[in-house]
Amino acid sequence: VRMGVLTCVKYLMFIFNVLVFAGGTCLTGMGVWVAVDPAGFQDIVATRAVLSAGAWLLLAVGIALSLLGFLGCCGALRRSRPLLLL
Repeated sequence: VRMGVLTCVKYLMFIFNVLVFAGGTCLTGMGVWVAVDPAGFQDIVATRAVLSAGAWLLLAVGIALSLLGFLGCCGALRRSRPLLLL
C-alpha cells in the first residue's frame, strides 16, 4: 500500500508542476505580447512607464515559473530531491 501512495504523490507533484510550467509559459507569452505588440498594448504602454515595466516584470516572472515548473517535473519523475527542493 505504501508504494501506491508514493506513486500517487509522485504523479500529483508532476501534474502540479506541469500546471506551474503551463502558467509560466502563458505569463511569458503575455509579457512578450504586451512588450512587443505595436497595435494592441503599445499605445497604452507607451503613455505609462509603469505598464512598460510591468510587461517586463511579467516576462521575467513567466520565465522563472516556466523554469521552476520544468525542473519540478524532472525532479518528480526522477524522484530527485535537489530538483524538487530547488
